[in-house]
Order: sequence, then C-alpha cells, then structure tokens
Amino acid sequence: MAPSSHPDRSAPLPAPPDRPGAAASAGLPDRAGLVRRLRAAGCVFAEDEAELLVEAAEAPGTLAALVDRRVAGEPLEHLLGWVEFCGLRVPVDPGVFVPRRRTALLVSAAEAVAGPEPALVELCCGSGAISLVLAGRLRPRWQAAADLDPAAVRCARRNLAAPAVPVYEGDLFDPLPSRWRGRLDLVVANAPYVPTGAMALMPPEARRYEPGVALDGGSDGLAVLRRLAGEAVRWLAPGGHLVVEISERQVDTFCVELTGYGLHPTVTRSADLDATAVTARLPG
Repeated sequence: MAPSSHPDRSAPLPAPPDRPGAAASAGLPDRAGLVRRLRAAGCVFAEDEAELLVEAAEAPGTLAALVDRRVAGEPLEHLLGWVEFCGLRVPVDPGVFVPRRRTALLVSAAEAVAGPEPALVELCCGSGAISLVLAGRLRPRWQAAADLDPAAVRCARRNLAAPAVPVYEGDLFDPLPSRWRGRLDLVVANAPYVPTGAMALMPPEARRYEPGVALDGGSDGLAVLRRLAGEAVRWLAPGGHLVVEISERQVDTFCVELTGYGLHPTVTRSADLDATAVTARLPG
C-alpha cells in the first residue's frame, strides 16, 4: 500500500543546495521523475522528500533502495535516521515511534508551567525527543526518561547521552528511583491514546513500522493515560504538573477523571498543529 505522509508529521527539511549527496554528485537521479514517483505513492511533501533521500544516499544503488522502501510505505524518518522536532534533528531508529509535529504543543505547554530548574521526567519517551528539547530549554536540576519498549530505550539512551539524562526501561513510573516519589515538578508524556478499534484506520506507515505499544491506548484510548494520572498524584510534588497529549474528542472524559484523582486540569489547543494538550496540576 502506498505511503500517506501524516499531516501531523514534521514537514521534511530540504537538503542544503550546496551539499549534494553522493548520488547527486554522480549526476543522478532524475529529480523530476523521483518527485513524480513519490507523489504518486502519496507522499505529501514529495519535493522535500526527494531532496532528503538524495542527500541520505551514499551511492546510486542506495538511493534506489531508499526510494523503493519509501514507496512501499516505510516512514521517511526511519530511512533518514532522524526526525526534525522543535528545531532539532533527533535520531530515530527503525521500529521506534516517530515524534509528530503536533507534539510541539505538549512541549510548549510544559514550558508554560515549568518553574526554574524543575525536577522533570518524561514517560513513554520513545526516541527521547521531548526530553532532548526540554533539557535545553528548561535546564532541569534533575531529569530522567522512561519507556516500556527496549528499542525505544536504546534509541533514547543514545540521544540523551550528551545531556546526561538517564533513561529507564519499564512501565510508567515503575523503574524510577523511589526517592523521587512526591518530588517531581513536571511529568510529561506522549502516551498512546489511539482507541484499539481505530488502529486499523491509521496510515500504513504507522501500523506497519511503529510499535503498537506506542499507539494503542485500549478500548477508549485512555487506558494508559488513566493509569498515568492515577500514579502521577503520588510522584508529583505539591504544585507539580502532569502534561500529556490527547485527542480533542477524549478531553472531556479525561478531564473529569483527572478531577477525580484530585488534579486540576487545563486544556490547550492549537488549530495550526491540530493538537490538544492537557495540563493537570496537583494542588499544594
């Protein structure tokens, strides 16, 4: 099935014109033909994707293989080995969830409530992209990330080595040091929130190449978020915040549940990003 580039994925950055890939240096390929082939396969940003694939190719044969894999539906980001997220090129391994453009709203919502040098944890961290951005913007006094998927943990550990952010493997808060219970200022998570029944409707590049554990949120899409909120009240410091991404149709139900846990929710929406984030504050 042809790939259908997600409208919420980051628009690819064009390769610099003065840095052609090896294939371009050899006089290949037919750029117009490559763009036509990608567009016919359903790639929304065909021109930019063509430039990026040429830039990534080490030889003409490599380029042909990359194009074939893209036309077959493999995510562009897995082929390139990186994704543009909040102005950074974040490495992302095959089989690891690809950060979406819409998740920039979660980042800005977290920034809006963060105090100076917060104690910060990202759960369901995937490649660690959110942690990488927030490490530079917030300068946390203590920071960690965690994910259940071993492939994601390996990817995040490499990405977060330079900021020296530890990445734990395990379910939500379970692998975190117990001494941080009740002391976290900020918990962020792009947890899975796609209802199980809607998984089959997702674009093939997500269904085939990204882990289901990063997408499937249970029967109503809120199974993981519900557990996350219930546990967060024991890990947040008084006045601390939980910030998550969610779909607009789930907001009302989730906010009622947050209130039931003793958290005070605030909803942030962005029409430009087609995104919704919920910030929940623990009183104190």
